[in-house]
Amino acid sequence: MFEKAIEKTLEFTRPLHTIARTYGGLVIPGTATLFFVNGNGVAVTCKHVVNLIPSADNLNQAYAKFKEEKNKLVNDAKFKRNLNGLELKYKYNHETTVQLKIKFMNCFDKIEQIVYHVHPTLDLAIVEFKGFTKTMYTSHAAFIRDSKNIKQGKYLCRTGFPFPEFNNFKHDPLKDDIEWTDGGVTASPSFPIDGIVTRFVGDTSGKISGIEMSTPGLRGQSGGPLFDVNGTVYGMQFATNHLHLGFDNKDTEIINDGKKSKVSNYPFLHVGRCIHVDPIKEFLSEHKIAFREAD
Repeated sequence: MFEKAIEKTLEFTRPLHTIARTYGGLVIPGTATLFFVNGNGVAVTCKHVVNLIPSADNLNQAYAKFKEEKNKLVNDAKFKRNLNGLELKYKYNHETTVQLKIKFMNCFDKIEQIVYHVHPTLDLAIVEFKGFTKTMYTSHAAFIRDSKNIKQGKYLCRTGFPFPEFNNFKHDPLKDDIEWTDGGVTASPSFPIDGIVTRFVGDTSGKISGIEMSTPGLRGQSGGPLFDVNGTVYGMQFATNHLHLGFDNKDTEIINDGKKSKVSNYPFLHVGRCIHVDPIKEFLSEHKIAFREAD
């Protein structure tokens, strides 16, 4: 049912790849999603996704200072104690994230500057890319014109890039740095998920700001479009809520692999949360960003 719509939305939906490194040396890949609203290099995504940009700068700068101070330590009997003191100063432990690198995939030939605007209350942000000469997305979103047509039971779909499969990165022990590489798997496949509208979410003033879906939004789909069978955009995935169903089982006896055992289960229903189309259009208009509505 959504075959054509998914193809259409993937023309303007793109992944954001991240690599994070812990102080213990583990490198963790991650993904997020954004989608373009015009041909001028402007996209929307989640505020928590955009916040990765200053977070990466702060983490990387702090680690560079840490390495600079570490390199000044004298390698003598007091080295380990002095290093522990330095780790305490920077609040580093084995699991602490110390580096974060970000890459916008298949968006432009080059990016010289990124300007972003974050919504004051919603998990919503506008991202303006500067300095490119060629766009690598081939279309842009068309938003539903009249949101009154969004009702309970409406069957919709979301897409994004929730499962990182790329491995084009490495840790360089000589530089003590993580970096992107030219080899390896450079992409992660898109992953759509359908569902029906279950409820609406209101802001502090009682105005509708969100759409709840019967199925979860997946990690990495944050910033991806919510759309109908025509590819018309109704909102943007930003979170998943976990509703306790109350069908709890405690120490229930079952037979598994020919053996009796007792299990406990506390089930939850995982429902997706999407930013409603109206505040997205209002925020774009507030910043004088051009966008189009479906005919």
